[in-house]
Amino acid sequence: MSLSRALAGLAAAATAAVTLATLAPAAHAAPAAGSWGPYQAPGKRAVAAGTLSATGEDHADLPTADAVRISGTVRDNTRGAACGWAVFRITYRSGGELPFRHRWARDCSYRTPKHFTISHGDVYQVELKVCAEPKAAKPSLTCLYAGTWKTLYLSK
Repeated sequence: MSLSRALAGLAAAATAAVTLATLAPAAHAAPAAGSWGPYQAPGKRAVAAGTLSATGEDHADLPTADAVRISGTVRDNTRGAACGWAVFRITYRSGGELPFRHRWARDCSYRTPKHFTISHGDVYQVELKVCAEPKAAKPSLTCLYAGTWKTLYLSK
């Protein structure tokens, strides 16, 4: 009797693991076009939201979109010298490889949103991170490499 219970438990665990493995990619899939956000920096010190459109998806060898257009606003919610940053990591096709490039929008005016538009070709994936940090020519390494990226687009 205990052997059949153990086998039944193993079968149930295996079924649950297969179900979770099947559902996990769907839970992380991003839409090909539409609205994104609002996403916030820690402490709600900056907010970004907008839209993304992808056209001409090619699924031959490396699935990519011919063109991706990201539009939106970034808003600084800090009263001091800090700025709100919307940082995008755009992974694109170059030959048979998938390198990435950082693009960003910065707003240093307290609670006055800044509008931006970013376009890129042969895009495989677009990710976003929202940061609040001092005014600079580009985002800090902490902003770029600490924390997690939010996937806005992934070509399938």
